[in-house]
Amino acid sequence: MSADDRALVAQAQGGERAALDELLRRHYDRIFAICRRIAGNEADAADAAQEALMAIVRGLPKFDNRAAFSTWSYRVATNACLDELRRRKRRPTPSLVDEHDGWAEKHTDDIEPAFDEQIAVRDEVQAALNGLSEEFRAPVVLRDCAGLDYAEIAETLGIPPGTVRSRIARGRTKLAEIMRAGNQAPTGERQNKQS
Repeated sequence: MSADDRALVAQAQGGERAALDELLRRHYDRIFAICRRIAGNEADAADAAQEALMAIVRGLPKFDNRAAFSTWSYRVATNACLDELRRRKRRPTPSLVDEHDGWAEKHTDDIEPAFDEQIAVRDEVQAALNGLSEEFRAPVVLRDCAGLDYAEIAETLGIPPGTVRSRIARGRTKLAEIMRAGNQAPTGERQNKQS
């Protein structure tokens, strides 16, 4: 744990609100990024990140500094996100856009091609991540998006380091297969899969 995090944790555990705010602010972007990649969409990621922040605040008095605060907070975020995914499976997913209103067809020329291509690549990667099961998605996201090492991922997910390595290798292989399959589909068919 960085000296700054250790000091902020101690101050926050002592009741200093400003230290708690700074600690949460310092780690929020990474927590949200993990949730975004695991959840697959902004709304569920925002819900999971908020749940994670509340769980961090509730759990901070019991945090014992055996792990880095960042590792512990990523574990909390990962668990909050996996809980959000379980809740999502139990609720219906209403469509936000009437598929027959023709808005997209009328306004596709309004988007700059470079921006459109960036969004398409990001969406393609996210769609491929969504194709992974939770057991592979979480380790791949924690390694490739959050930059955690194998030991930190093992601690975060509560699994042995060997299992982390195996799941990352298998997850990356599956991710590559999904990406290749998506790139081989005709353009219109690929877009329909993402809709």
